[in-house]
Amino acid sequence: MNDEQLQIIMGLIINAGNAKGEAVEALKAAKKGDFLLAEEKMAAGRAALVEAHNTQTGLLVEEASGNHATITLLMVHSQDHLMNAISYLDLTQELIDIHKRLSE
Repeated sequence: MNDEQLQIIMGLIINAGNAKGEAVEALKAAKKGDFLLAEEKMAAGRAALVEAHNTQTGLLVEEASGNHATITLLMVHSQDHLMNAISYLDLTQELIDIHKRLSE
């Protein structure tokens, strides 16, 4: 793995981690009844998730173009982070919606 590939993978991990972190903060806000802050945090989480997803798409395009990446544990770890972030944001939005309904 060269330095460029390492930077790309680390960027994916960082953005996916940031997305999940924002969702954690969003859920904390929703539990306190601060739904405006919860939505702001979710928006920030979705923005970070878009960055991570764009990075993943770039990797897939390279692979489809015949430029095969070396599969390393770090590459697998980055994909795991992304999938966990996607699932976490989806479930967090559902929980925020439930908290909103219960507060009415």
